[in-house]
Amino acid sequence: MADSSKHWAGIGEAGTLLGMKTLLLAYRLFGRAGFRVFLFPVMSYFYLTRRASRQASRGYLARVQRLLPAEQRGALTPFRHFWCFGEILLDKLLVWMGHIRHQDVVFATPEVFDEVDKSRSGGIIIVSHLGNTEVCSALAHQLPGIGITMLVYTRHAEKFNRLMKQANPDASINLMQVTDMSPATAMLLSERVQAGEYVVIAGDRTPVSGRARTSTVEFMGDRAEFPQGAFILASLLRCPVYLMFCLKESGQYHLYLEKFSEHLSLPRKERAEGLQQAVQRYADRLTAYCCRAPLQWFNFFPFWQADQEPQTSPVPEKRQLDSRS
Repeated sequence: MADSSKHWAGIGEAGTLLGMKTLLLAYRLFGRAGFRVFLFPVMSYFYLTRRASRQASRGYLARVQRLLPAEQRGALTPFRHFWCFGEILLDKLLVWMGHIRHQDVVFATPEVFDEVDKSRSGGIIIVSHLGNTEVCSALAHQLPGIGITMLVYTRHAEKFNRLMKQANPDASINLMQVTDMSPATAMLLSERVQAGEYVVIAGDRTPVSGRARTSTVEFMGDRAEFPQGAFILASLLRCPVYLMFCLKESGQYHLYLEKFSEHLSLPRKERAEGLQQAVQRYADRLTAYCCRAPLQWFNFFPFWQADQEPQTSPVPEKRQLDSRS
């Protein structure tokens, strides 16, 4: 999970393909109840040995608790946060195996999905590490003929791509490993969008190559860095931009798709201000959805500036949450 002295990309996942296959075997042999028996010692080990991850979890939960009613705060503990991560890890594997299909997902914003289905214009879908982003594969099955490319910032992308293809050869999702948004990458993605495909990119992880392309915005009452890459790409491609969140609610995944912008325009003279506003809007929407499922945001590393360095300036005034959630 996390080491506070490292960038998130250098931390890696707290597990291996072999470990995930082992947990998946436990599920196949004993069902979800048996999987939980195996999961308990695994998550207990990581909880006890990953001090930085525990601290990061506490920092996040303390912030989100301030935005929730008092009766919801007591259930938010770091261990439950870890446990939820393990539970959703199984669901991620089941998605790749094709065991969670579109009929198993509630499409909570049908009018937006209908718009995407009818337009077939291509675009960018910005996701986050909230909930289960892999369930966006249900989108590919819900809208036949639509191609999806997921941008990932991990060296293990090729392994996961092979694993997914082995499990489900008909999957219409490709994983593309990227470390930076180079001109060549932008051109390739532009071709895919023009062909009616959708590019899925996370909006809550800072660039692997450094902090040059980030905006510092308010997130849950404190300052945090968010990447600009998705919004810069959207302005270059002049394509529709959507936000997608997938939350597990009442034992079932609910998929939310929101129209963020028809064409994100960033004129040169107003580029910095426009990027700042776009990133802040995204952070506000992420805050709203985190309040819906507070144990499902999985960033187990110091995310806020106050957790990375001594506080040198007063905490900004708390913003009003968007009421659309």
